Amino acid sequence: MSLVILDPTDERVPIRRQLTARPEAITGTVALLDINKARGNVLIDQLAVRLAERLPNVSIALYKKPTFAKPAPEALRRKILEEADFVIEALAD
Repeated sequence: MSLVILDPTDERVPIRRQLTARPEAITGTVALLDINKARGNVLIDQLAVRLAERLPNVSIALYKKPTFAKPAPEALRRKILEEADFVIEALAD
């Protein structure tokens, strides 16, 4: 089975990326990053509920970018790196 990763950025020469190997089990802390677009919090909140139901031994940590128009600030990225084992970034419009 082959998997194609699509990159939404406007790169004239696309960067080749590889998927990280999937872990055997999800343990630790899952960071949910709201990129601060309209109603993104609704999606993130529902995702937190679903993950808590399916993964009762996993901690959920919520984070939010100050604006969707720019990448997450370095301090926020470092905080997530220090506090979480996985990251799910989501938006909704």
